[in-house]
Formats: sequence, C-alpha cells, structure tokens
Amino acid sequence: MKPSVFIAAILLATPVAAAELADIAQFDPAGAVIVLLGEVHDNPIQHANQAAAVAAIAPAALVFEMLDAEQADAANAMSRDDAAALAEALDWAHSGWPDFAMYHPIFLAAPGARIYGAAVPREDLMAAVSSGAAEVFGAQADAFGLGPLPAEMQEAREAMQHEAHCGALPEEMLGGMVEAQRLRDARFSEVTLRALEETGGPVAVITGNGHARRDWGMPANLAAAAPELRVVTLGQFEDSVPEGEVPYDFWLTTEAAERDDPCAVFDKPKG
Repeated sequence: MKPSVFIAAILLATPVAAAELADIAQFDPAGAVIVLLGEVHDNPIQHANQAAAVAAIAPAALVFEMLDAEQADAANAMSRDDAAALAEALDWAHSGWPDFAMYHPIFLAAPGARIYGAAVPREDLMAAVSSGAAEVFGAQADAFGLGPLPAEMQEAREAMQHEAHCGALPEEMLGGMVEAQRLRDARFSEVTLRALEETGGPVAVITGNGHARRDWGMPANLAAAAPELRVVTLGQFEDSVPEGEVPYDFWLTTEAAERDDPCAVFDKPKG
C-alpha cells in the first residue's frame, strides 16, 4: 500500500479503512512486530486514525508515551469501558495531556492488550538536560544507541528544538533539550522491548511524531538494541507533507487541529 492511499482518504474526509491500516502490520517470519503510531498530540483526527490502526493490528501490548508504569497498572486492573472512571484512575486531568476523550477510543480498540506506560520522570529529563541522556540512562546506554550524535544531526536536532520552542530558548539550552528527547526515545524503546518480551507482540506504541521518525527517533534506538526486529512507523502531518524525504514508513495528512497560538506562552509582558 502506498502512502497516497492514506493521504487521499484523509483529504476526502473519509475514515481510513481498518483493512488498509492492517497493511502496516506485515509481521516478520518470527511473528513479532513493533508498530509506532505517531501523532500531533492535540489533533483528534489523528487519534481516531490511531484507534483504527490499533483495531486492525490487534496488538498484544499497547505502549503509551502519556502514561507512567503506575498509571498503566491502574488501567490494566480495571475495565476500560467507562471513560470517566478510567480518566479519574489515571489522574488524566492533571497530566497536561489533551482531552482524554481523544485517547479513550485507542484503549477500547484493543480491549485485551496489556497497557504499558513509558513516561520518563521529570527529574530524569532535567538530569538529561544537564548531564546527557547516556549518563541518566545508565549501563545500557551504548546498547540503545546513546553515543554522541554526528555533528550534522546534532545541529539539525538543535534547530528543531529552537523552532519547537518558538525561538525562545537560549542557544546554550538547545543541546540539553536534545538530550532530554533522546532519553525519552531510549526509555520508550526499552519499555517497548519489555512489552514485546512479556506479551509476545505485536506491540503498538502511541507517541508523538518526533519519537516515531525513523532517522533519529525510537526506530534508531530499537535498531541498536534489537536489530533483528521489524519496526514499522506511521507519521501524521497536518495539512501537507513537508518537502524532502519523509522519515516514516507510512504517513497520513489530516486537517490541522484548532488551537491557540502555541508561541503565546513564550511572549514576555511588555512595559
């Protein structure tokens, strides 16, 4: 299936058929596969696409960037049918993530899947900013590809952090922000491999587009730690596909979500 199938379906404002999304999960001969489902976090259309993909893949495990291990245990211990009860058990209202109504259909799409939480504690992220991802990750840092980045990639990633933070971060902070992102990628990958080992797979991962990109996101860490596994990635763009090589195996375009100016939070009061 070609990416244009996805794009045409979205631009025509019709849901992508589960049978089409099932083509993402062409399992390797060993029967194990990891599928990374990217998103723009506040886009409800993209969450609906993820739910359709999860239903088609029927994973044995669902890994959420948005949950920690304790929250995942809570989800595994209760019915997922009642959105309000599940959101309360996860303390979603205080999580900082968008409305749980966007995520609940993903939980329902694989009712038998074991839930895993991959969120990295804030204190670890802060430590990565100051000391580097490898230092915080520990003994397995090299195994998960946390060695120094090539200069060109480091520069590109710092430029993306500069843009993502609306140009408001001091230049000396950009390298640390890259390290925090690298720590997330490695921890998400570590949890995903544990989910695969414990459930036998397939494993679907719900995460932001940046973590799903094949060139320097989770796929790079997974390839370092477990090169024998087949990892498939789905990215989702808003309105149009960026120029140049697209760093996903498959991708969708959707309408952009309605949102306030994300850079407004960085505006300094005048006077």
